[in-house]
Amino acid sequence: MGTKQGATGMGTEGERFERNADTDANVDVDVDANADAAVGERRHLVGLAYRMLGSLAEAEDAVQEAYARWYAQAPERRAAIVSPGAWLTTVLSRVCLDVLGSARVRRERYVGEWLPEPLPDGAEWAVGAAFPADPADRITLDESVGMAFLVVLESMTPAERVVFVLHDVFRYPFPEIAAIVDRSPAACRQLASSARRRVGAAPARTTGSAVVVREFRQAWEAKDIGALVGLLDPSAVMVADGGGLVSAVVRPVEGGERIAQYLAQMAEWAPGLVLLERTVNGRPGLVAQRDGATATVAALDVVDGRITRIWAVRNPEKLGRWTAA
Repeated sequence: MGTKQGATGMGTEGERFERNADTDANVDVDVDANADAAVGERRHLVGLAYRMLGSLAEAEDAVQEAYARWYAQAPERRAAIVSPGAWLTTVLSRVCLDVLGSARVRRERYVGEWLPEPLPDGAEWAVGAAFPADPADRITLDESVGMAFLVVLESMTPAERVVFVLHDVFRYPFPEIAAIVDRSPAACRQLASSARRRVGAAPARTTGSAVVVREFRQAWEAKDIGALVGLLDPSAVMVADGGGLVSAVVRPVEGGERIAQYLAQMAEWAPGLVLLERTVNGRPGLVAQRDGATATVAALDVVDGRITRIWAVRNPEKLGRWTAA
């Protein structure tokens, strides 16, 4: 169960998923069945990778790599795999571990704050040549993809994050996770426990917020600083991610009054800005568009009727799915 996987995702590791094919005819049947089963895992794999990586672009690349390793095997080898989904999950999780390790280095050089890539509601995904309307690529929006939750996941080590997502989000048992990450079940339990402490130390989660978001939009459009201050928690924090590609505050803006003043000034600096109420990672949020192009996607946390956190994603590389939405 714990044998390490080779560099191509094949080798001895794959043997724990394999069965024996009795005849050539059976191999043909099993190849067809396994091909269908493998393709059917795509949505699950994309959702898993997005929660592990916080970037849909990186998640799709990781899933593509997992499938590349799947199809790199000989047909008889694929036919011998009992569970294509388990095989692909193992390979994908290991790919994500590698990506997370290198991502930590890249994000140390990132200009300003790094935020997860925001997701629109399934019905609002942009459709075009670059982003085909493939339902298999659309991620189910639930508590585990909320911006607040993803930000907490960013504070975890790569191993903590992968184990936590596999166990606490997708309910994989520890012995199975141990085989995936090449650690003992006891070590995986410790990693999950450490990750839960990080989650438990995070600020209170969002309560109902649609009405507050609408009032916030109206106050922002009216440049009403008093109304904005009334809707913001006194200790609210706004974080913006421009990635060095567009203007954005490099450091978090702290305090309801300071945030309100900044937003009012932004409305003055950017005439013609259109604010839209949209679902952002499963929660009510705001999208700012200018000349039909999305300039900012803002996820908001609301607790006891006041906004406590604003995550404003402005990096255009993270907004491609929003412009046509």
